[in-house]
Amino acid sequence: MSMSSSRLPALAITTAFARRFPSSSTKKIASVTAVRFLSTAPHPSTPSQVVIDRYTTSPPPPTTAASNTARLPNNVRDRNALFDDEEARHMGGVTATVRHDWTKQEIADIYSLPFHDLMYRASTVHRMYWDPSEVQQCTLLSIKTGGCTEDCSYCSQSTRHKTFVKPTPTMKVQEVLEAARRAKEAGSTRFCMGAAWRELGNKKNAFNHILEMVRGVNGMGLEVCCTLGMLNADQARQLKEAGLSSYNHNLDTSPEHYPNVISTRTYEDRLQTIANVRDAGIQVCCGGILGLGEKEADRVGLLHVLATLPEHPESVPINALVAVDGTPLGDADEIDRVDAFDMIRMIATARIVMPRTMVRLSAGRLSFSHAEQYLMFQAGANSIFNGDKLLTTDNPEFDEDQAMFNKFGFKGKPAHKGPLVAPAESAGQVHITRVEAPHKEEQYA
Repeated sequence: MSMSSSRLPALAITTAFARRFPSSSTKKIASVTAVRFLSTAPHPSTPSQVVIDRYTTSPPPPTTAASNTARLPNNVRDRNALFDDEEARHMGGVTATVRHDWTKQEIADIYSLPFHDLMYRASTVHRMYWDPSEVQQCTLLSIKTGGCTEDCSYCSQSTRHKTFVKPTPTMKVQEVLEAARRAKEAGSTRFCMGAAWRELGNKKNAFNHILEMVRGVNGMGLEVCCTLGMLNADQARQLKEAGLSSYNHNLDTSPEHYPNVISTRTYEDRLQTIANVRDAGIQVCCGGILGLGEKEADRVGLLHVLATLPEHPESVPINALVAVDGTPLGDADEIDRVDAFDMIRMIATARIVMPRTMVRLSAGRLSFSHAEQYLMFQAGANSIFNGDKLLTTDNPEFDEDQAMFNKFGFKGKPAHKGPLVAPAESAGQVHITRVEAPHKEEQYA
């Protein structure tokens, strides 16, 4: 087709097409109506661009009970491939999109919204992408406690700090598998194993035992996560082959504040481990800690790093510092303690800038009431750590968490299952702007 310099009239074509929602047992097909536009009318910011095949869809309400339980694929890349043509979602006056080009100022503007506006926006985004009643339950076990040579100023396990933690040897494989069985019986669907050391390095015997643990936990039908410090590419590959679902490696804080907290490992070291994990095909779990003496700009800076990675982490844990006597931060009087509103702001902002990422309530949850935790779930959290201990600090017990779930009407997310399709999407309340062409906009000479 030849293009002249004269402006062509806009062409609107109404079409019908089917959209599939994969499920573990059924596939739901919803008929929708789309309006496509082809126009050479000047774009507000780029006058010479032509927009091709942008259209908005809204699935009709479900007609069967099965459609209310449709799940997306468990494999994150298969899941994301379903949304290659998706530009934005709209509901209740809120627009959300998965982006990797956020600026710090944009994130800062979101973080500093009036609290009621931030809560409404985050809660609406959450409902556009997730079923807010489904919350993943994870259990974290310290398989090697204490004796770490790093100097993280918040950590009770460092040999440089005099705390109540005494170094212990790595747990036996059967001890770990028994703990995993108890966690599964209590309702957890993801089992995480943490070791207090800087890196795996040349710990061949320990690594072989960990690979055996991963195989055993995976064989129980649980998702398996590890946090073992820095990994090289080959170690990440072996963990993947053993059945590892996810790897946790937090950035802790912003690049600017990081040297004030840790000197024995660089920010770049952490980013390289994340890249090794991603390249091995393992899901990334990466977040940070509030209460490290950081400013609000550092909280924004951490979210900016996470939200501008080539792929957003599949889960972002938000931790509140549990101050431990004997650590530099535990003994520091001038450090402001984290309150529920600090946590809620961080969770809400993470939900808005990374809509398809699970946001996990992690360390420090014990210090917040059920009412405060409910606000955190409303802000977009949809994963928790539960169990008696979180590495070396107390965590709500299983029974207490089950009572909280019953109170809130929550249900646990099954292991090795993708997330439920958002009920608001199934009900036709979410309007989705799509682009059919591989590239959202094309330039004509």
